[in-house]
Amino acid sequence: MYDTTVETRFGKLKGRAENGVRIFKGVPYAKPPVGDLRFREPQRMEAWEGELDAFQFGPVCPQPDGVLPESAGVQKSEDCLYLNVYAPEEADGDLPVMVWIHGGAFYRGAGSEPLYDGTQLAKQGKVIVVTINYRLGPFGFLHLSSIDDSYSSNLGLLDQIAALEWVKDNIAFFGGDRHHITVFGESAGSMSIASLLAMPKAKGLFQQAIMESGASATMSDKLAKAAAERFLRILDIDHHHLERLHDVSDQELLEAADQLRTLMGENIFELIFLPALDEKTLPLKPEVAVAKGAAKEINLLIGTNRDEGVLFFPSDSDLLPESKINEILEEYMGKEAAEAASSLYPRSLEGHVDMMTDLIFWHPSVVFASAQSRYASVFMYRFDWHADSEQPPFNKAAHGLEIPFVFGNMDILEQLTGTKAGEEAQLLAEQIQAAWVSFARSGNPSTDDVSWPDYDEDSRKTLIFDQEVAVESDPYSDKRKMLTAPNPQI
Repeated sequence: MYDTTVETRFGKLKGRAENGVRIFKGVPYAKPPVGDLRFREPQRMEAWEGELDAFQFGPVCPQPDGVLPESAGVQKSEDCLYLNVYAPEEADGDLPVMVWIHGGAFYRGAGSEPLYDGTQLAKQGKVIVVTINYRLGPFGFLHLSSIDDSYSSNLGLLDQIAALEWVKDNIAFFGGDRHHITVFGESAGSMSIASLLAMPKAKGLFQQAIMESGASATMSDKLAKAAAERFLRILDIDHHHLERLHDVSDQELLEAADQLRTLMGENIFELIFLPALDEKTLPLKPEVAVAKGAAKEINLLIGTNRDEGVLFFPSDSDLLPESKINEILEEYMGKEAAEAASSLYPRSLEGHVDMMTDLIFWHPSVVFASAQSRYASVFMYRFDWHADSEQPPFNKAAHGLEIPFVFGNMDILEQLTGTKAGEEAQLLAEQIQAAWVSFARSGNPSTDDVSWPDYDEDSRKTLIFDQEVAVESDPYSDKRKMLTAPNPQI
């Protein structure tokens, strides 16, 4: 281990090199969004004097306790706009760059979680990996512009754009190619990427996208305004005194957010803190914008896990009332189509799991892939691998299980599953990581070992990652047609 220094546009950064990778933690990419900058769009950094030590992860956005692993060793603070860079020691310029956007339902998580350690991916793939924080919950997705247009909506997405701008301006100093940037993310991170593909302000900041277990997920401007108004009422702040928001503690804001979630009946199918349709930042639903060619120059790798919903419905979960199931189906599909699709989901825990998997993850990803396939190369996958264990949820291909394979962090896989990663899991990790790196390098995930066909609306060829890798044409064809029927134009 030794110290290593780079000169950026804002000053010198001192990090550490270990295990063949230079690591720079807690790098600020925007001014701290505190004081008068709370609930404001991110502001460009100012240069610093001397060397800035980049040995420790920066604080993460305030969020509920007990979410982040204690081993992360990080503090929570609104001063949270930091990123981390993992660069191979032998980087001699023009390496592909992969920027990770973490998940967590837009309410929790951090780029510094051990699950997202970029060391192995950077070292094995000879790529530069960047992981980022962004504002969450009320700090990033309370859309105050619906009440006062001096504020901005979609602050969490604007943070992501600010981080990408920093990467484009500075990554060459770490050996990266500023014109060869791939964004990749999972769950809310993947849903964020769907929005970034539709946002005019994000255009040109990345050339390729990898979306894992998440596609378009937005709230209407009407719902965004209703949520903002209720939030203010909880805090007893009227429209004419929004400056009082700057005097409320971060803990009071979190408590108000939890009250809002309860008042508005949030459940795992209907989140209250989401990207919102907004004329200035996100004018169209991402799937509509992409269908109109908003991301026509960007190749896309996209997919889901076979049993996503298992993570959200443990065996002791209460069953949803029939009325709520009908309401959810109608919300996603319209009344007539919902009645036809109702038989797909038995009123059982397994039925709930399937409904969650299909409506939140799989079908939106199919819709998104179909739309983008008209303008660029698209590659679809389904992750079927699961642990040889009786211990739920990862005895099935649950939400998030592919992440250790992508990053090559097999010790984390063993912690998740409670079983040792065997040779077959190690091989699958090598195949997945090689595909992701190949895509980052060339826009095509095919490797010497795995030939990955393009996804198009005729064949819908999908790569299946399991104990063996295979290709299927139009998986779940009948279900896809039934769920797509309400929106044939998409």
